[in-house]
Amino acid sequence: MSRNPRNDRRRFVNLFLAGGLLAFLAAVLYPVLKFLIPPPVKETGSDTVSAGKADEFKKNSGKVIKFGSQPALVIMDDHGEFRAFIAVCTHLSCTVQYLPEDKVIWCACHNGKYDLNGRNISGPPPRPLTPLKVNIQAGEIFISREV
Repeated sequence: MSRNPRNDRRRFVNLFLAGGLLAFLAAVLYPVLKFLIPPPVKETGSDTVSAGKADEFKKNSGKVIKFGSQPALVIMDDHGEFRAFIAVCTHLSCTVQYLPEDKVIWCACHNGKYDLNGRNISGPPPRPLTPLKVNIQAGEIFISREV
């Protein structure tokens, strides 16, 4: 039996083209998949953050602070009680703020409103805000994630 050199060349060319096609597909699909499925992002910062001194807050006021990689909203209500929430609207992730004249937490993007317990009361937000735990130690306010 003699081998046909023409078939050997054809087989080599076919394997070469198939390998090139596979390499091209891998080069195109890998970055697309890495973009569509990003790696998990580790939370930066600690689980407890200082929001400032309690005597810096006036009654019926709010302050946005950095909490890890997200903003947090710390509010002192009319009774002097502190509340804190992740300040990210549950509709389109805009930063919310406190409106003291209306006593509501407001999202400027689509006029979403939350009450002082973080529950959505009007507008498009589908879920309540994520609450944070507030601790006051030696006159300083510390916020942390609720367990």
